Amino acid sequence: MKRSTWQEFQGTCGRPRRICWAVAEHAGRRSICPLGWKMNASNSPPMMAIGVAPSRFTHDLIVNSGEFVLAWPGEDLAEATIWCGTHSGRDVDKFAETGLTAVKGTIVGAPLVTECAANLECRLVGQLPTGDHTILVGEVLAVWLHDTPKRTLCSVDESSGYKLLLDHPPWRLGVVRA
Repeated sequence: MKRSTWQEFQGTCGRPRRICWAVAEHAGRRSICPLGWKMNASNSPPMMAIGVAPSRFTHDLIVNSGEFVLAWPGEDLAEATIWCGTHSGRDVDKFAETGLTAVKGTIVGAPLVTECAANLECRLVGQLPTGDHTILVGEVLAVWLHDTPKRTLCSVDESSGYKLLLDHPPWRLGVVRA
C-alpha cells in the first residue's frame, strides 16, 4: 500500500460515476448543473443528497427556491452535459442554448428535462456546508422515467466495460457497455 492524494483517488477509485443534473428555477431564472456527487440518503421517505459548490448559480437557485429536479442524462446528452458544466446560468439560458426541452413538473417549480432518462422532483429538506461544496438533501416527491429506456451517462476512467462517448479533459463521459 502506498500513500496517495485525493486527486489520484478520484481519478482511479472515484470512477465510474453516474452523472446527474441539478435543475433549478427561481424568480424567472433557471439553470442546469451537471453533478458527479450524489447519493441516496433515505428510502423512507425517499431522499437524495447532492454536492453543489456555493459559487454555482444553481446553488443559489436551489437554496432560494427550496426545490430542485435531479435529471439523469442519457448517452445522447454527453455534449449538452459538457456544455452545461462549462457555462454559467448567470450568463445564458442553458435550455435555449442546448435545445433541451423544459417541461413543468407536478409538484416543484423547477422544470423537468424531457430528453433525460429520469427526473426526480425534490423539495430541499437539509443543507450541510462541507468545505468548497454544500451537501443539499432533497425529499423525492415525484419520479418521471423516459418512455424509451436509455443508458445513463457516466464519468468513466480507462477501465474496460465502458463505451467512451466524449473525451474532453478533464472529463471522460461514457456508458456501461451493453
